Amino acid sequence: MHKTRGFGKSERAVAYGDFLVGVEELRGHLRDPQWRVVDCRFELSKPDKGYFDYLAGHIPGAVYAHLDHDLAAPVTAYTGRHPLPGPDVFSRTLGRLGIARDTHVIAYDQASGAIAARLWWMLRWMGHPSVRLLDGGFEAWRRRGLPREMETPLVEAVRYVGEPDDSMVLTTAEVENALESGFPLVLVDARDAARFEGRTEPIDTVAGHVPGARNFPFGSSLTAEGYWRSGGELRNAWEDLPGGPSTGAENGSWAAMCGSGVTACHLAVSAGLAGLTQPRLYAGSWSEWIRDAGRSVATGPAADADRG
Repeated sequence: MHKTRGFGKSERAVAYGDFLVGVEELRGHLRDPQWRVVDCRFELSKPDKGYFDYLAGHIPGAVYAHLDHDLAAPVTAYTGRHPLPGPDVFSRTLGRLGIARDTHVIAYDQASGAIAARLWWMLRWMGHPSVRLLDGGFEAWRRRGLPREMETPLVEAVRYVGEPDDSMVLTTAEVENALESGFPLVLVDARDAARFEGRTEPIDTVAGHVPGARNFPFGSSLTAEGYWRSGGELRNAWEDLPGGPSTGAENGSWAAMCGSGVTACHLAVSAGLAGLTQPRLYAGSWSEWIRDAGRSVATGPAADADRG
């Protein structure tokens, strides 16, 4: 795995380790054939905007991965909005993007990492040994006045070989069984508080959350400028979450969810930076949970009485 490295005064003093890379380090590797930069910019309400933004200017050499087409499978009547693609399909996508098993991958989106974290998690799911997020995303790159290009790079397709770790994924059936049996599953939802509490729902057809879930909005892990907060700050934030996972906890299972299994991956990065054990991903998340009207729905803030 990639070792933690130090940075000069121009770089934020963060122990990036296996999770993040700063713009200065990335700039030094733009011509490195072992590195592949992937632009993941995407807007849910305008699915093609991210690609057009990519064409208007991106980090030199970056290829583009579309959330709907490259990082998700087609939606069915039984899935959430962004089901995981089959491993063979995803392997072909990685090969098309020029990513081999020994490629060091850097993923970025506009700023927060909310979309890029999905690619980060999926590569970890496939057992990929080296993938990190660009801290601050494209906005951090732009803010530094670093070079951009509009040309789409010519990438030679390669063969990607990986093996998915199914233990990293939590299914809807497992969530149902946990609620029915009283199994101590800690389920943390990355959506904002208004959606979690059911006060508003601009995307899905039902408002609320899975009974017993905790709420840790993914934006809580970021500064106002879109950079990741320090490991110590994140650890404190997680420790302050009532009923949430404890640092280094080994005493139970926990999983991350959101609306469709995308920003939940952001919580996995946050947990890693904070020193927590990695959560499983409830890939179907809220949009899959509500496919069955018979499944329980809770509203209001998370409370002890609401725990399943």
